[in-house]
Amino acid sequence: MKNGNPLLQKYSLPPFDKIMVQHIEPAIDYTLDKNRKELKDLIKNTKNYTWKNFFQKIENMEDRLQHVWSPVSHLHSVADNNELRTAYNNCLTKLSNYSTEIGQNINLFKAYDIFSKKSSFKNLSKSQKKIINNAIRDFHLSGIDLNNDSKKIYKKIQNKLSELQTKFEENLLDATHAWKKHITNKNELSGIPDSVIALASETAKKEGKEGWLFTLEAPFYIPVMKYADNSILRKEMYWAYTTRASELGPNAGEFDNTKIMYDILTHRTKKSKLLGFENYADYSLETKMAKSTDDVLNFLTNLVQQAKKHAVNEFEELKEFAYRVSNTKDLKAYDILYYSEKLKQKKFSISQEELRRYFPVKQVVNGLFSITKKLYNVEIKKRNAVQVWNKDVEFFDILDNKGVATGSFFLDLFSRQHKRGGAWMDECIVRKKINSKVQNPVAYLTCNFTPPIDDKPTLLTHDEVITLFHEFGHGLHHMMTKIDYCGVSGINGVPWDAVELPSQFMENFCWEKEALDLFARDFETGKTINKDLFKRMTDARSFQMSMQMMKQLEYAIFDFRLHLEYSQKKDFDIQVLLDDVRKYVTVVENPEFNRFQHSFSHIFAGGYAAGYYSYKWAEVLSADAFSKFEEKGIFNKTTGKEFLEKILEKGGSCEPMEMFVEFRGREPSIEPLLKHIGITN
Repeated sequence: MKNGNPLLQKYSLPPFDKIMVQHIEPAIDYTLDKNRKELKDLIKNTKNYTWKNFFQKIENMEDRLQHVWSPVSHLHSVADNNELRTAYNNCLTKLSNYSTEIGQNINLFKAYDIFSKKSSFKNLSKSQKKIINNAIRDFHLSGIDLNNDSKKIYKKIQNKLSELQTKFEENLLDATHAWKKHITNKNELSGIPDSVIALASETAKKEGKEGWLFTLEAPFYIPVMKYADNSILRKEMYWAYTTRASELGPNAGEFDNTKIMYDILTHRTKKSKLLGFENYADYSLETKMAKSTDDVLNFLTNLVQQAKKHAVNEFEELKEFAYRVSNTKDLKAYDILYYSEKLKQKKFSISQEELRRYFPVKQVVNGLFSITKKLYNVEIKKRNAVQVWNKDVEFFDILDNKGVATGSFFLDLFSRQHKRGGAWMDECIVRKKINSKVQNPVAYLTCNFTPPIDDKPTLLTHDEVITLFHEFGHGLHHMMTKIDYCGVSGINGVPWDAVELPSQFMENFCWEKEALDLFARDFETGKTINKDLFKRMTDARSFQMSMQMMKQLEYAIFDFRLHLEYSQKKDFDIQVLLDDVRKYVTVVENPEFNRFQHSFSHIFAGGYAAGYYSYKWAEVLSADAFSKFEEKGIFNKTTGKEFLEKILEKGGSCEPMEMFVEFRGREPSIEPLLKHIGITN
């Protein structure tokens, strides 16, 4: 079984050139069988537990499985096809069963529980103690206290959830790729940037068509909504985008997520009640910073109260502007970005398209590396001859001040067919210490920018620059860790409502002249952003930020109430709840056909269920953390070293509030966040 299967060979990096679909299931079967046998022998033959003779070996088993599954899971996200999808889904059930077995292994639980009460437990490092305490908590959350019949029910629920969440994401991917708009009359493209028109032309050529072909992928959708003078095109694209994977839209019912959403909520509620929680929101908070559902709702409500008046004023200004320039009395949802962009240009004489000139993608990447060097005294160098899944993917090493590699990452920046939309960081390899050697962490960093056309450089919008910095912040959290144990290394063991701190922290450097001057240069003249343009940029930073915040709060409150209230009503209607949230929060009215929830993969397919509030929760932390850099100097070496040592390097080995207080000298304040978005009271 092992011989000849590239997923089972001892590679330092996944051999993407050798992995084939037929390797996947045998590799997972082999690894799970090996882990089961080793675990059984370990429990049977270990009498006096120590970290070395027992708990480290459990960590090693988990890491072995990570090495096999990580490249498979990643390929499913970036190079999907029917055969890979089938193998991936077949493995999900096996992995879910294995995870449940581990979580409900009473003898394994006893080993952790007994050891945690021994005097020798006190001699462990902070990281080791955290891993054991986390494991005990997770045993309870995996049903260790249930009777045998209830354990079987739990296992079925977990399998079903795994299947449903994957199907939700697949439906969304298929629905997104199913819609295309073929245009042959160039007059219909008025206002759309030349770079987007060129991409549409290239896309049409690939399908053997004349003219221009538009899809719902981000490099098309966002520019059309912002710049297309053709309101009919905007409306059609908005309708197609906001009805994806629903009972409406161009592929009505074909990829419908309606029943899947209810099934996911039903199974999450069943699991929560089985484990003794009233609802899934209570269950979710067991592993987060927030202590109660009231804490979360009060936090979100406070932000609504702070921002709503400002958001209403912003929207009134937009409506007045639209009426003045085009006699538009009834502003539609598909008009918002279009008129907002025009108002922004009018007020600040600036647009994302104007700024593109300064952000050729390679220049931005090199600038990001320069900023990282200034902050943390590391070099980032490209390594060739690494096997990748697409010709556009690059590989880089992070080198310390002695030139020694301490972490690495794959960089996959451009959108393409069969690749999931959005941007994300994921773990390829997790840092751990093996005897005297360190297994260096490796990350996948993924975006969906416009690919290069005709050897011309890809020019990013400033928003896309922010996205890249955000994901790289997650990557640094994973790669800069100094923790030697997988369970709390990098992002592992970090509460979900704190995991966005390093990513949102990095976004701030996109707004600092000293940082921008390192990389923001006109792709033709080489000139940096002058003082006047920079002032217009920063003046425009808070433009409609309250409206944007209200949209994020709408998503967060909807998500949290959904998982809090679903268990309380027999005839629960997701749309009715969303409409109710919108009455209280929404400033811009949504059309009746809007089915945002059907594509809300963060909560129905990702890890943000009853946790979408984390973005705002962590934004308070990140804004306040960055305010220390604003006080001391954004490249102050001492402050950079403190952030590295007190936040990034510690991973999940400490409670995030403890780390934050150690870095900032106090608990977080909401004021820096409000200042950044232009709310001053």
